[in-house]
Amino acid sequence: MKTTNFITDNFVLQSKVAETLYHKYAKDLPIIDYHNHLSAKQIAENKPVKNITKVWLEGDHYKWRAMRANGIDEKYITGLETSNKDKFLKWAETVPYTLRNPLFHWTHLELKRYFNIDELLQRSTAEDIYKKVNVILENKTPAQLLEDLKVEVVCTTDDPTDDLRYHKEISLKNFYTKVYPTFRPDALLLIEKKTFSNYIKKIEDSVGFLVNNSESLIKAIQSRVDFFAENGCRLSDYGMEEIFISNFTENEADTIFKKRIKGEEISKDEANIYASFVLSELCKMYHAKGWVQQFHLGAIRDNNSNLLERLGLDAGVDSIGEFPASKAMSKLFNKLNLTNQLAKTITYNLNPSQNEVFATMMGNFQNSDHPGKMQWGSGWWFLDQKDGMEKQLNTLSNMGLLSRFVGMLTDSRSFLSFPRHEYFRRILCNLIAEDVHQGLVPNDIDFLGKMIQNISYKNAKEYFKF
Repeated sequence: MKTTNFITDNFVLQSKVAETLYHKYAKDLPIIDYHNHLSAKQIAENKPVKNITKVWLEGDHYKWRAMRANGIDEKYITGLETSNKDKFLKWAETVPYTLRNPLFHWTHLELKRYFNIDELLQRSTAEDIYKKVNVILENKTPAQLLEDLKVEVVCTTDDPTDDLRYHKEISLKNFYTKVYPTFRPDALLLIEKKTFSNYIKKIEDSVGFLVNNSESLIKAIQSRVDFFAENGCRLSDYGMEEIFISNFTENEADTIFKKRIKGEEISKDEANIYASFVLSELCKMYHAKGWVQQFHLGAIRDNNSNLLERLGLDAGVDSIGEFPASKAMSKLFNKLNLTNQLAKTITYNLNPSQNEVFATMMGNFQNSDHPGKMQWGSGWWFLDQKDGMEKQLNTLSNMGLLSRFVGMLTDSRSFLSFPRHEYFRRILCNLIAEDVHQGLVPNDIDFLGKMIQNISYKNAKEYFKF
């Protein structure tokens, strides 16, 4: 493979109109990344990153999956005894084989934007690139990496029991990037898990009182929601296969909860009744706080039990699932809407066959509370690539209002992932420019440019009240 980088100024932009829209209106906007999995601890401590493998490969499931598909031995992917350099060299060996996978674009965008690397990463260039980027990273901190790409806001993903000490520390520092927590209560809902009783003990430690029935449980959850709100939280998240929406009464949920914390087994139906009760109460709390609630739906997680046992959760063995979504969303959103307790909501589907399902469901519950109150979110996870983004943008345009879209997010654990916002903006500009060339929209560059600015940055700033 030739060594010259293909990431030019007009990468993805296939016309003069696209070039104008991107360079004049989108390129220089700050970034709001309202959903990711960055470490608040790393940002707060703000120590130099030093090594590309640590910041680029550790925890990156996309790269892990590509390396496994390329036949790389697991010791070079997640092995504790393998050196950082050897892991990097094996990744470099894999990169040429990622052609037409989004990793090929992301990799070279990241090398260009953070390190001004103009060579393509492959085995023949790997040693030199490894040395060059590590010289830069020797004194580069997480806060500096974020500022380098004008990341104005990041929202981390946090458990309700988190003491948010690192978010508090960050708020006292003069960083360019504002870092807010996101309330992710999945563990509260998974009552059938063996670890549930221990988790309730963690909740008790967080709130300082006994949690032994549904009343004290909801009191404890409200206490943690209040605490998160006091520390800047504006969003919640939910990452299950499906929405829990069984019919329930509080008495039923109370009986089931008491059984479980005593160590008794419960049925699947009982677990769903309990989770439906708790989720309903959570959604009402989010509305009362003025938060945005997010629903990431449809992943089958931890498919490879061998790797799960060896590596634990987030081993890179998750995939797209086939779960019914429309009836559950309809039932939950309608129930909350009837009592005027439906918060601003963003849904994300992992199965692309459900694009139209999700896009049309959100349109059912729009109102005058806020333009675009109900959002169908950006292409998520396996759909977070050029084809997936274009399909999401086209479907949203057909079924809703693209102009009100809150745009891109990384959903990433890496401090080097933020060129994905640039990738999205280039794709958006190119898509709109193609409509101009086909005569499908007016050739009004200023109007279209302002629309692109809104989608890329301004809509999110207003929607989340940052």
